[in-house]
Amino acid sequence: MASVLSYESLVHAVAGAVGSMTAMTVFFPLDTARLRLQVDEKRKSKTTHMVLLEIIKEEGLLAPYRGWFPVISSLCCSNFVYFYTFNSLKAVWVKGQHSTTGKDLVVGFVAGVVNVLLTTPLWVVNTRLKLQGAKFRNEDIVPTNYNGIIDAFHQIIRDEGILALWNGTFPSLLLVFNPAIQFMFYEGLKRQLLKKRMKLSSVDVFIIGAIAKAIATTVTYPLQTVQSILRFGHHRLNPENRTLGSLRNILYLLHQRVRRFGIMGLYKGLEAKLLQTALTAALMFLVYEKLTAATFTVMGLKSAHKR
Repeated sequence: MASVLSYESLVHAVAGAVGSMTAMTVFFPLDTARLRLQVDEKRKSKTTHMVLLEIIKEEGLLAPYRGWFPVISSLCCSNFVYFYTFNSLKAVWVKGQHSTTGKDLVVGFVAGVVNVLLTTPLWVVNTRLKLQGAKFRNEDIVPTNYNGIIDAFHQIIRDEGILALWNGTFPSLLLVFNPAIQFMFYEGLKRQLLKKRMKLSSVDVFIIGAIAKAIATTVTYPLQTVQSILRFGHHRLNPENRTLGSLRNILYLLHQRVRRFGIMGLYKGLEAKLLQTALTAALMFLVYEKLTAATFTVMGLKSAHKR
């Protein structure tokens, strides 16, 4: 119990949250481009920079940062929960011994499940706020009108029921493999490098963070596309089954995507996603490592992260 409620776990959680907010703020326009490519299927522009130029031209200079606050708020809560759970479980399981790739994967998976169940409502709301006011090419999309985070929660619960806040939970639970794979590769690569040197440089951390996230993103991207569509929740699709997030809807959306755009339709927006997630994860891990190391040094504690 002491490991779960430890000061070290809190430091990791706060550092992870701060690192993610910093990185997302820097690369937020790339995430805007990625989301448009995933949700607006009839947009002709395929490349990240062309989509961003279109958004700025049609919706204004600040449009790529639309929805920044709800995204940052959700990301802060999400990464705090994930890093706290990951490091607490790892402390309990490893108990001073060296971790293994298998243990990192299992701990990452469990931390991901806890994170999804607790924070999905925040991500549903921020997805809708981020797309509100966007100029879509797809006539199947029904526009929304929310006046902030609280109003979005109120309208969704009133019009769609409280369970709508967990739209996309099923693919999200499948997608816990994304951070699990990311942390497995990150921790594994870090252990290999630490065998050859006393400490990692900023460049080392940035590179292995980017590699780990790029692998995880590529493997799970088709499900991420479905997740974005389900979270948005305003496509006039599959009227026979309105239980958004069910296995039937996931398979239906995957099938529709392949039928209309071919197998590569499952990877529409991957360029923007890889660019955004790899750079964001790299910067996040860099800030995270430096912040935890500095905090442990100032407090005179030995970092529990080197296990």
